Amino acid sequence: MRVSTIAPPEGKLLVLLPGMGAVATTFIAGVEAVRRGMAKPIGSLTQMQTIRLGKRSENRNPLIRDFVPLAPLEDLAFAGWDVYPDDAYEAAVRAQVLDPRHLEPMADFLRSIKPMPAAFEKAYAKKLDGSNVKQAANKYELARMLRDDIRRQLDETGATRAVMVWCGSTEVYLRPAACHQSIEAFEEGMRNNDPAIAPSQLYAYAAIMEGVPYANGAPNLSADVPALEQLALERGVPIAGKDFKTGQTLMKTILAPGFKARMLGIQGWFSTNILGNRDGEVLDDPENFRSKEVTKSGVLDTILQPDLYPDLYKDLYHKVRINYYPPRGDAKEGWDNIDIFGWLGYPMQIKVDFLCRDSILAAPIVLDLALFLDLAGRAGKKGIQEWLSFYFKSPHVEEGHVQEHDLFIQHFRLKNTLRVMGGEEPVTHLSENYEYEQYDH
Repeated sequence: MRVSTIAPPEGKLLVLLPGMGAVATTFIAGVEAVRRGMAKPIGSLTQMQTIRLGKRSENRNPLIRDFVPLAPLEDLAFAGWDVYPDDAYEAAVRAQVLDPRHLEPMADFLRSIKPMPAAFEKAYAKKLDGSNVKQAANKYELARMLRDDIRRQLDETGATRAVMVWCGSTEVYLRPAACHQSIEAFEEGMRNNDPAIAPSQLYAYAAIMEGVPYANGAPNLSADVPALEQLALERGVPIAGKDFKTGQTLMKTILAPGFKARMLGIQGWFSTNILGNRDGEVLDDPENFRSKEVTKSGVLDTILQPDLYPDLYKDLYHKVRINYYPPRGDAKEGWDNIDIFGWLGYPMQIKVDFLCRDSILAAPIVLDLALFLDLAGRAGKKGIQEWLSFYFKSPHVEEGHVQEHDLFIQHFRLKNTLRVMGGEEPVTHLSENYEYEQYDH
């Protein structure tokens, strides 16, 4: 089998983080804790998961990080932007995700990471009101300033390359507009301060122009527009998104494939969340919640295929709610009531109460995306990386492709992509004594 050429991960990798709030600081502090031997990188495929190579009887199951040339944690450097001037230590303390026993030993390290002024406009996140904000004549100038930031941080950290993962708040819901149809129209739209161009799109543009792989961890419109997709292809930059799959939607993409595999019907699926961190506050605005609602609501139809199984799923009623509840902080609660039916149509119910920690679930996703996107860049991959759908609520796919939401199919695809990148055969899970003929088509 042809072995793909992957450049070695030489030098430091700079991880750029727009939005240095709960998720970003939990990620940074977590990586540093692992580097110091204070904790294990639980939840990270790149650090803890093995990958089967060849037949099961060969017993070849290396760790993913030993199979493909990922950047080692020791080589990661960090920088980011935020509307609040708090350094990473102050932001982490304010977020109240990690205990002092984890934060205090690395306080000096976290204090050394200070956010750059953000490209921000309150119209896209009305609940935020920070002072650490860039001023410019238009959005094109803001994007140019972000590009300058990227180059400066590469110089200051001594990094040889960078990746960017959007960890900022959810922006208001936007649809692709005329300014998104070509890079020329997009650049003209930035110069004219087109309201259809949100801040996250400026970061995506800046990253791609600087050759920096970009992932969108929020549900808002970002790199998933024709102009930036084409730019990523032209500049040879991998992109991925969108919306980290952490709590309630993670459970849906685990449970729904099981119901479908057993041909159990579903009458209704009611989902509600309470969340008290900054993301919860931003989502308390209906325009911002709409962005999240779209990504959370689209999962079940794609998995269950009601057009193929109308007797089981055609009339499924799906409701999603998010409620801002400050006392809960980052300890999000996702509650689901699922009305299912089985043999002869007899009804049954399932209740799920997931008392999760939003940033604890998101942090290893940020790590994996940073390392996998860097790998993709060194392997010469460019444009939309559908094989990273495993990490997202609303996977970014090429035009004409259908999103895959089944977590197990996503996981299978991710590992097969890694196998091929590493020069191994993809796994089919056929029995080892199964004989089949290959036909010429």
